[in-house]
Amino acid sequence: MSNLQNDYLLYSVDKDGVATIEINQVNEPANLFSFDFIKVYCEIAQKAIADENVKGVIVTSNRRMFMAGGDLRMLAKPITDPKAFFDGLMEMHRGLRAIEKGGKPFVVAINGTALGGGMELCLSCHHRIALNSPKIKLGFPESKVGLLPGGGGTAKAPYLMGIQNALMYILQGKEARPQQAVKDGLIDDLADSPEELLNKAKTWVLANPQAVQPWDNKKHKIPGGGFWTPKGVQTLIGAVSNTSKMTHGNYPAQKYILGVVHDGLQIPIDRALEVEARYFTKACQSPEAKNMIRTGFFGIQAAKKGKARPQEEPPYEVKKLGILGAGMMGAGIAYVSAKVGMDVVLKDISVENAEKGKAYSKKLLDKAIAKKRSTPEKAAALLDKIHPTDDPNAMEACDLVIEAVFEDPQLKDKVTKQTEAVLDADKIYASNTSTIPITLLAKSSERPENFIGIHFFSPVDKMPLVEIIVGEKTSPKAIAAAVDYTVAIRKVPIVVNDSRGFFTSRCFGTFVAESLFLLEEGVPAAMIENIAKKQGMPVGPLAVHDEVTLTLTLHVHESNPDEKHPSQERSYQITKDLVENHGRKGRKYGAGFYDYPEGGKKKLWKGLAEKYQSKVDALDEATISKRIMHRQALESFRCLDEGVLRSVTDGDIGSILGWGFPIYTGGAISYIDYVGIDQFIADCDDLTAKFGDRFSVPDNLRALAKAGKSVHDFELAGVI
Repeated sequence: MSNLQNDYLLYSVDKDGVATIEINQVNEPANLFSFDFIKVYCEIAQKAIADENVKGVIVTSNRRMFMAGGDLRMLAKPITDPKAFFDGLMEMHRGLRAIEKGGKPFVVAINGTALGGGMELCLSCHHRIALNSPKIKLGFPESKVGLLPGGGGTAKAPYLMGIQNALMYILQGKEARPQQAVKDGLIDDLADSPEELLNKAKTWVLANPQAVQPWDNKKHKIPGGGFWTPKGVQTLIGAVSNTSKMTHGNYPAQKYILGVVHDGLQIPIDRALEVEARYFTKACQSPEAKNMIRTGFFGIQAAKKGKARPQEEPPYEVKKLGILGAGMMGAGIAYVSAKVGMDVVLKDISVENAEKGKAYSKKLLDKAIAKKRSTPEKAAALLDKIHPTDDPNAMEACDLVIEAVFEDPQLKDKVTKQTEAVLDADKIYASNTSTIPITLLAKSSERPENFIGIHFFSPVDKMPLVEIIVGEKTSPKAIAAAVDYTVAIRKVPIVVNDSRGFFTSRCFGTFVAESLFLLEEGVPAAMIENIAKKQGMPVGPLAVHDEVTLTLTLHVHESNPDEKHPSQERSYQITKDLVENHGRKGRKYGAGFYDYPEGGKKKLWKGLAEKYQSKVDALDEATISKRIMHRQALESFRCLDEGVLRSVTDGDIGSILGWGFPIYTGGAISYIDYVGIDQFIADCDDLTAKFGDRFSVPDNLRALAKAGKSVHDFELAGVI
């Protein structure tokens, strides 16, 4: 068997007796770690071990990426037979362990990114060499989708990296470049070219005929100290404490990871792999993993590829982008657009203001250079793409213009008419408004079919979501153009229909507003903040209100001519009182719900406790949690019910990436299923009776529950 090829790999043996297994899964877009692949891989590896002419094996990839990770399509499905799944894991472990103990050296030549199961395959080889490329990522991202490394990574990594490094990679889903991975002990060596990579691999095979894995070597010492050393014990105790503090028990995979490392380091490796397999089976059955895989992986990946665009429309390329307004938003949009090679015309009322907007990009680039993530040459090339101006005529040759001026309909009306006078009639004009209806703004346009909303989030260079808003007359061409542009700048687009506040601002507003009501009713500010974070919100509602500023909240309320719901009026009056009577405007002004001492840590303003006296009757944690979380979910479902959202997945993605709704729930709409649709409705009915009709349940949600269905079964045209 000197040469072999199948749907999974290529196998060959050279004249020196060194075999090569090249992974090449021809029926997949990328190499994936799966039971089927491992079965074939182990069979070929065993034939190489049994061949007396083979001295050792090089494992590499025939693809640009070594291996993307585990096949999540398999894990996204319900596990109907947990025992059979566990048995499959153990069969895989036995196959890989037979290779490790087979008596012949296996070295992996990592020629591209190796993540998750791909990295675990590398660990099953005796030596790991990676191509020294900044494009390559190595690590274990499983925890980001509610899982743990289940191909041996959780049990084996501490032997190579030490307990602390291993936990950093596995608990946090850390991905490292090859140079860092060598320092951390994940891999053993680097090569500067593909040729050197294979040469080094072959040299190692021939020089190490009796290779043994660290976990099989009784003389091996775990870097930094083993389980029973003072440092090992201290590291694990600290990890348990920090993990509990960070996850609040919402992410079971993190607890399982600690369990595998704690138990596994005290027993032989084969027993440790059994422990890992049991915890992995539990993680795969958890609702958190299903939610995170569905939304956090499949949903976001599809959105990144432009799923929301009208497929019948031809691609729309933006070579030259115009931006109206060089403030924080406009400057950020300029940076992310120039970064992907677009020419950007950045206009403001003066060249001086426009130059300040360009300086924002320079500031970001200076930081990137300092961290060695860019070079002066690359920075200069990017800055050359941004052209500051005060001339409206500079928009003439742009393929897309994004208006990012202050949230004032009259100002937006002025710049729209001014720009359309010079912009080619077939080009697209977009507004970055966060709340004003696009249909209303499009009245300023002579070609509303080319008018669309493209709502960015601040800071633009960090926030991944872009909310695209379709007005009454917006054409499919404009939608396609907006989605194509968003994908080109490597952001995640969702497309929503027009409404005041659209989806994200409207639902985020309920998070902030409910915190104001709780505060007014006698719940201490610290309790509100801590309960929200305990539920998984990244920042408390009062802190995030400070970030967006209370003055902006007032402006949004005051610029809305529509008749307000009583709850909107109530939140407006609370905010107005804090701003006008107490000078609490937000972080930007140094005083909001928090004080911001110069050079010190922020702390809650003492005046809150004096103004809003604590009341024992209001201090029920379960009720507070439901008011904060259920209200966001309920408003998100209303957006779906009213046709603002086009799908449950868009709502879930928008809530997670837009305002940080906890991903373990699957997103703000999937949260209803996570709680249980019947329980959610019962909770809301109780909250309606106690706190008002803002918690009233839409008829279509009740119909779903009555039919025994999930929110994912919802269809606007008919529930059942």
